[in-house]
Amino acid sequence: MTVPVVNAVINFSTGPAFAQAMILDQGILGTNVLADSAAVIVDVSDRINRIETTRGRTALSDSFQTGTMTLRIVDQNGEFNPQNPASPYFTFLTPMKKVQITATFNNVTYPVFSGFITSYVTTYPDNSSFDDVAITTIQAVDAFRLAQLAQISTVTGASAGDLSGTRINKILDEIDWPISMRDIDTGLTTLQADPGTNRTALQALTNATESEYGALYVDGYGSFVFQDRAVTVGSIAGTPTVFADDGTGIDYFDASWILNDVLVFNKATITRVGGTAQVATNQASIDKYFLHSYFLNNLLMETDAVALDYAQAYVASRAETSIRCDAIVLDLYTPNYDAGVVAALDLDFFDPITVLTTQPGGSTIEKTLQIFGVKMNITPNSWKTTFTTLEPVIDAFILNNSIYGTLDYNVLSY
Repeated sequence: MTVPVVNAVINFSTGPAFAQAMILDQGILGTNVLADSAAVIVDVSDRINRIETTRGRTALSDSFQTGTMTLRIVDQNGEFNPQNPASPYFTFLTPMKKVQITATFNNVTYPVFSGFITSYVTTYPDNSSFDDVAITTIQAVDAFRLAQLAQISTVTGASAGDLSGTRINKILDEIDWPISMRDIDTGLTTLQADPGTNRTALQALTNATESEYGALYVDGYGSFVFQDRAVTVGSIAGTPTVFADDGTGIDYFDASWILNDVLVFNKATITRVGGTAQVATNQASIDKYFLHSYFLNNLLMETDAVALDYAQAYVASRAETSIRCDAIVLDLYTPNYDAGVVAALDLDFFDPITVLTTQPGGSTIEKTLQIFGVKMNITPNSWKTTFTTLEPVIDAFILNNSIYGTLDYNVLSY
């Protein structure tokens, strides 16, 4: 049985970049980061007790959250004791140092998590004395946390007519985020001038993203990714990876199917800065599911017509619901599971997947959805990956058609 190899590296250098520093006359251009001294980097892969990572989007808010990681290290020499002057990491064990998890399978290395340490917690197993072994649990978060901690007011050069992607880049410039750690779409929505209010950088980034009806998240490499609505919706039309329990696709360990009203919204109120509230409703959905309301205020699209398009598109996409695969779990220690291992390590947000589950009596449930959450649970003897899935943020039919039922609007205009 071939299983992936986990790699866990702690980088005790400062700054956001995860690459090793490049000293002049040394290093590799395009790989290393220019610096005056090499980073103190330690590979703790052989001391891992457990790794848990979580990255993804919440269904209700339609926004991605801060990614988190828990890394449990077996410390037999007191190296992670911050008061041990004999430790090679003495004086380096402080919060906000960098940690990166990758996985190697069939000579390909995949990103799992890149983030910043928030705490080191030392505990002692019940069956050991204090001088035998300690467990150091490292908690880490991704770059969303850094954007949340950074307070800004004005955004330099953020003028009326900026496309949403341009605005995202200007906000990232404001907090000196490296250009090499960005993957930013151009965007389709033009924005008003920046309001110049006191807020966090994450609030400003989220506001620009919501004004686009796009998506902002941090990927496994630690880079900020902004996708406009054409990309987020268009990806569902790609060739899905098929998971099935009847031999027609990649086998899986477990699948959870759910039918509920969490994603139902039949009234949306969207208000831009300086505009009036734009309201869209679907009475048939209200009659069927009762009123489910959605509000967004202080967005930055330039006209009320654009805000109304947003409200109409949202309601048209969310007025109905159907059964969906809420989560699918892959066991990477399954024998002869190469295709499953690659899927578990390679698939990420917005990738389409089809899940088929056979029901008692021979019926089946099948649905094509997009990945919106990735969790890893890794120990020395097990590795499970959980994908959480949702419907597209905007229904593809709505994006590609100007008329949806009784609504008549040009979705591509907003």
